[in-house]
Amino acid sequence: MDVVDLDHNATTRPLPEVIEAVARVMRDAPANPGSRHAPGRRARRELEQARESVADILGARPEEVVFTSGGTEASNMALLGATRGSPGTILTTAGEHPATAEAVEHLANAGWTTRVLPVDRDGRVDWAALQQVAWTDVRLATLILANNETGVVQDTSPLAAACREHRVPLHLDAVQAVGKIPVDFHALGASTASVGAHKFHGPRGIGALLVRDGVRLSPVGFGGHQEAGRRPGTECVALAVGMAVALKAWSDDRERRTRLVRSLRDRFETGLAERCGPVVFNGSREFRLPNTAHVAFPGADAEAVLVALDLAGVCCSLGSTCSSGAARSSPVLAAMGVPAEIAASSLRFSLGMENTESHVDEAVRRIAEVLDRLRPRDRESVREKEFTP
Repeated sequence: MDVVDLDHNATTRPLPEVIEAVARVMRDAPANPGSRHAPGRRARRELEQARESVADILGARPEEVVFTSGGTEASNMALLGATRGSPGTILTTAGEHPATAEAVEHLANAGWTTRVLPVDRDGRVDWAALQQVAWTDVRLATLILANNETGVVQDTSPLAAACREHRVPLHLDAVQAVGKIPVDFHALGASTASVGAHKFHGPRGIGALLVRDGVRLSPVGFGGHQEAGRRPGTECVALAVGMAVALKAWSDDRERRTRLVRSLRDRFETGLAERCGPVVFNGSREFRLPNTAHVAFPGADAEAVLVALDLAGVCCSLGSTCSSGAARSSPVLAAMGVPAEIAASSLRFSLGMENTESHVDEAVRRIAEVLDRLRPRDRESVREKEFTP
């Protein structure tokens, strides 16, 4: 039985050219890029060319790109590095990724105050709440650009403008956004932004923190001068090159990829509505990633459906892979006011450029079969209920 992978928000398969680039650099430029000899200089050239490529595509300057082990480390560096000194208030939003939410919780335990901006039923931040913020004690704001569960994309401009007015640094979690939608770091008005390569067919173990020129972050690690003193440890040149190759491949082909995954997602959702009803689609239908469908199957338990789909060869997710195994409801769905019955039957499906129409149709068929087994035998008792999207 062929497996249908509809969990591309969790990770993606590295492109062949990415694997080749990583292998080439490991083979031909294995030296420490900090070494002051010819092999070291060659490794440094590879590293800096990768940095320049990433910066160019993301609307940043090369010196603003700090290579990290991934998006989680990047967000931790931004949040912990901006909050040294006496505690103040952190402005955040409901439904942030665990990399942000748990870092904020850590800071709250250290005496920081948290102010959470609400989201509406579509998962978009209610910016009217900014009018009630007492900015005098706000030291940092953080916002997820594209939600990893629902795929909802935020309009960052109201928060960026307010932060600029009150001289408050703004961090953006752009991990799910980069490689799916255009991201221009300077245009977004953020102080920092986190990126993870494995979300766009790059290698795992590499990401970046974009740090706007002039923004000062306290170090959160010690033991080296690398990355302009902002992240100690010998840089992994091969993975940085692989990340740059993957990002350029997306940039060069983004219009075709976007059309493809959007059409597959729409075909998938249409098929679910026709064959698996009742279904509820969570989150904004307009402002979302082109590849993501967050779907509730009222009358079925999401955990049971997930296990059954795994056995049926369909990969999907309950939500953030970083919080898998946690026996709790989705924080973002709760913040959106999604009824408990809907939240408990919700799954995330995320498509990628390797998917085809036949994959989508086969996934819908298998999902329909699973739901026929797991939903109440009296299907009309489910259908007669009114479920408001």
